Amino acid sequence: MFAGIEEVDWASLAHAYGPAVDVPELLRGLASADPEEREHALDAMYGSVHHQGDVYDSTLACIPFLMELVADPTVEDRGGILELLTSIGGIDLDGDDELDPEDEEFEGAANYAMAASAVTAGADVFLALAGDHDRGVRLAAPLALATLHSDPVRVLDLLRERFDRETDNEVRLACIDAAGRIAMRHQCLTPDVVAWLMTIGGPAYCAGLRLGAIAQVARCAPAELPADVVPWVTGLLRELRAGPVVVAAAADTTAPPVLGLPREMRAAAAASRVAPWTADLLRTLHAGLGDRVDDRIALLADQLCSPDRGQRIDAVRMSEALLRTLRGAYEELVGLIGEQLADPEPRLGDAAAYVLKGLFQLAEPAADALLERVAADPHGWVREWDAGPPTLGSAVMALVRAGDARIVPVLARILERGEAPGDLGRSLDRLGTAAAPLGPALCDRLARVALDNTLHEQAGPLLHGLSVLRAADTLPEAVPAVLRVLRDAPAHRREGVVESALRALTAFGPAAREAVPELRRLVAGPHAGRAGDAGLPAALAARAAGALWAVEGDADAVLPVLCAVLNGPDPGARRTAAAVLGRLGPAATPAAHLLAALLWSAEPWTRVESAAALWRVTGDPGRAWPVLRRAWGELPHARVPVAAALAEMTTRGAEGADRLVDRELLSVRRHNAIDAGADGHDIFTDERLLGLCRQAVTGGP
Repeated sequence: MFAGIEEVDWASLAHAYGPAVDVPELLRGLASADPEEREHALDAMYGSVHHQGDVYDSTLACIPFLMELVADPTVEDRGGILELLTSIGGIDLDGDDELDPEDEEFEGAANYAMAASAVTAGADVFLALAGDHDRGVRLAAPLALATLHSDPVRVLDLLRERFDRETDNEVRLACIDAAGRIAMRHQCLTPDVVAWLMTIGGPAYCAGLRLGAIAQVARCAPAELPADVVPWVTGLLRELRAGPVVVAAAADTTAPPVLGLPREMRAAAAASRVAPWTADLLRTLHAGLGDRVDDRIALLADQLCSPDRGQRIDAVRMSEALLRTLRGAYEELVGLIGEQLADPEPRLGDAAAYVLKGLFQLAEPAADALLERVAADPHGWVREWDAGPPTLGSAVMALVRAGDARIVPVLARILERGEAPGDLGRSLDRLGTAAAPLGPALCDRLARVALDNTLHEQAGPLLHGLSVLRAADTLPEAVPAVLRVLRDAPAHRREGVVESALRALTAFGPAAREAVPELRRLVAGPHAGRAGDAGLPAALAARAAGALWAVEGDADAVLPVLCAVLNGPDPGARRTAAAVLGRLGPAATPAAHLLAALLWSAEPWTRVESAAALWRVTGDPGRAWPVLRRAWGELPHARVPVAAALAEMTTRGAEGADRLVDRELLSVRRHNAIDAGADGHDIFTDERLLGLCRQAVTGGP
């Protein structure tokens, strides 16, 4: 064994941490008689030679020796080595193998391609491993064959044969999964795979295997799923809950995981989970169900009623993904998520609260449960962090975002703390004036905030909160407190403070008449809004003009500075000025020609804001609507401001607007849904779009 290993110049090769001089020792460690040494060697191979999935020149040099190890029946724990080879050789390049040799990523892509070629060339070795005496090897072999062998027909025949002869249900489940992978990679074989998987749905097979088979059908041929698949699957889940786990636990507890099953099963066993591996299968099934929202809701509702807390935690997390990406009637599902808040298992309650805080008004069916959790856990009202200000706890935030006024007394108690959560003031929008009792405390804090380099962080949330409350209507001290920070903000991050203060005065409207002299000074300054001058930045000049208009309503006082900003070079400032002019409506008619000129701007969001403003100013969609209609299709995130214009104005005269709105209302997928990553306001933004579309249709609020 290891013939020629000393002939390799390992010092000239590299891995994640430098020269690969330690690799021969690691390779020998994989063949050690000592289980701890084998485990250490395998971990080290993943940590350096195949670090985070990378392939180095040392990785390529290891492949022949790894192939030799995995084929030797005297070596223990070969399943882990086979998994390592599968990972090294099975990387999907997504076209990166076509990179230009001059590209800095070319070397890495070339290594991946050579690794795939090298492992695939020796993949016949894996055929015999499908029936190996070592259970860990038999677990790893199906995935290796499905991923790496060049003859998928032969592999599929072998998987069927091994499935029939195998007595270990977990290995049989690995064969099912591998067949699904073959169907995904070789679509010409999909009908054969689906036909075989459907035969496993009968009562001759245990519930776990039947569930695995239907999950793979969902993965590779979702159109073949029967209409009654959800009742069938929920029946299987109940069967699993009622009896022992049907997929055998690993006899060798040192065997590395395949498909994430053995290790997950061992960890979950300690928490008394029933069939924990079903989480992966159910995620696959949900993906296959796709836009069948009602079916997915029914499936999740059953999962949330499971006596197994682990399955309910999985269901809560799966629910979040569904709620974030698709529209539907979620009242029952949200109510069931709310029921998890009272569970004594902290992970379950915390997961439910976290999901609910992202739902905004959709969390209303869980409001009573949230309120009970808040009452039972005052220590959870605020979350402390090692760095940064404290934040509202998830349950409190969920009620705030849902607009439930019953949370206001709790917020008042929180404001009595020495340091208030940084997100409290910024989160009051849904509560609106129902949070008026918080006004005195917010105003008092703003009046006492230090005018130093921390002003932006301290004053910004307070100013936002006072804006939402329209505090100047009931608190005479609100305007002086805002003017104090507006006038005396230090140079450090001054623009952010001034912007927040101007937003507050704009929200106060005529009640902020005391601020008129200061606003006129800002608007009439000799350099206000003029690029290159050392006066008020253009965007802030436009905001000051907007505040003055909101307070005083004098168009002649604000139009000169707004027109100057529109003629300037700053795209962000032009967008701000356009939005302000839209609020002026017909009073901004003298600026209409400038707005019309910006319809041809190279910056798409400038075109959107200018078109919406032009429509509001002229009342004529003729020039504005074609720009907005184009933005609707090209910029999904522009649909909210476009729909706002349609709801405020009319769809009459806007050719095709009715069709766009109707199509949006009929769409199942959220307009801002993305496959990876998300913003905490995604659901709120999409629901706002739907509300505006309904308003555009009905002509009412």
